[in-house]
Amino acid sequence: MSLHLEFWGAVDSVTGSMHVVEFEGLRVLLECGLFQGRRSESRERNLNFPFEPDEIHSCVLSHAHIDHSGNIPNLVKKGFEGTIFATRATQDLCGAMLRDSAKIHEHDASWLNKRAQRQGKPPIEPLYTMEDAEASLYNFHGLAYGRPFHILRHLRCTFHDAGHILGSAISHLEIGEGAQRHHLVFTGDLGRQNMPILRNPQIPPGADTLIMESTYGNRCHVPVGDTRRQMLEAIGPALARGGKVIIPSFSVGRTQEIVYHLRHLWHEDALPRVPVFVDSPLSVNVTEVFRHHPECYDRETRDILLAEGNGANDPFGFATLQYVRDVERSKELNGLTMPCIIISSSGMCEAGRILHHLRNTIEDSRNLILITGHMAQNTLGRRLAEGHEEVRIFGEPHRVRAEVRVITSLSAHADSDDLVGFAVELNRRHPLRRIFLVHGEEEPRRALAERLRAEIPAEVISPEMGRHYPL
Repeated sequence: MSLHLEFWGAVDSVTGSMHVVEFEGLRVLLECGLFQGRRSESRERNLNFPFEPDEIHSCVLSHAHIDHSGNIPNLVKKGFEGTIFATRATQDLCGAMLRDSAKIHEHDASWLNKRAQRQGKPPIEPLYTMEDAEASLYNFHGLAYGRPFHILRHLRCTFHDAGHILGSAISHLEIGEGAQRHHLVFTGDLGRQNMPILRNPQIPPGADTLIMESTYGNRCHVPVGDTRRQMLEAIGPALARGGKVIIPSFSVGRTQEIVYHLRHLWHEDALPRVPVFVDSPLSVNVTEVFRHHPECYDRETRDILLAEGNGANDPFGFATLQYVRDVERSKELNGLTMPCIIISSSGMCEAGRILHHLRNTIEDSRNLILITGHMAQNTLGRRLAEGHEEVRIFGEPHRVRAEVRVITSLSAHADSDDLVGFAVELNRRHPLRRIFLVHGEEEPRRALAERLRAEIPAEVISPEMGRHYPL
């Protein structure tokens, strides 16, 4: 049986996930994410695939985050005609997210072309357009958790709940037949235990080969139960001194989780009665998708949905919360002088409305910038989290006088203990032969590899970009 893996993204970083399973000469793509980092490098890596898209038979998508799904329109634009297999919730989320991503690419190209025209340089095309994004949605096929489906005659896949964001899936691939059958498990991004809204990650029956993320492979999170206390300890003093609280947030998962916690604090009379704004059209659209997929919820969230009276049965709403779609209303928020909370995308502060809010608040010491998740290298969010005294926004320097706080209890990624526990349990069910660590920077990957080697008698590999690994 001819079977091997190639790794083309998220090998030495946490963006641009893209891996290939080749079986009997047919190539199946795991993920097709956007690489995010320095503008010039990002454009080059996202524009040019390291393989011919029309040679890819199909794609298996773990979840809708842009670093895993965001280059699908470009893949289809360049000749891919196969099926994109995903859960139904992921399919619905991608409908909103890929359109939003296209809008951002079109806007960025327009902005850059105005500058290029002044400098006498040739115009550039957006990575993909709204038309490209909408065309790619016809390639999606949504499936339920726990229902095996065939990609090829001798390649079967089952999605198990990854507990990371709505619709996120662990892919269990059964390749070959009879005694030659090989079991490959790909975690995508693995969630944490006992997080709000979503169910805990499920563990497949077993695997010969595991491809596992390693984002937080060298650290353990603050317990989930401390989240609301941490949020209040950060938010309370800023509001008391008359400041704004600016929370950069991913539109999928993180925004809904923040709103969920604020809702609980509001109902407990712990949250000051200030306006709370979710300023992101995508977040508004995504929250509607959340409301249509209760099959992904844990028991507590389902109980809230079934509650009666006083509007208490909306996990993503409370009296002082407003969702902002309109751009003019978004601009008005920058002129507010009262204490308030503004949750806005993008999560890594690289594009979108969050940049305008940061530009208007970052130099006022009354304000708070609350970082709630992992920030990739070479992003504005990373520079803020690292405590840089000056940052550039829209190309202009700004002194960071606002308070910057980082809390990790909101992270939707498994930490070191979670990752090791998942691999140990998977190995208990069926002895693992090898583990490939992806989607992590060098130090987390190295630390996680050391822990895994101490726990499991399997080969642990940090794969190299483009190298073929026979299974």
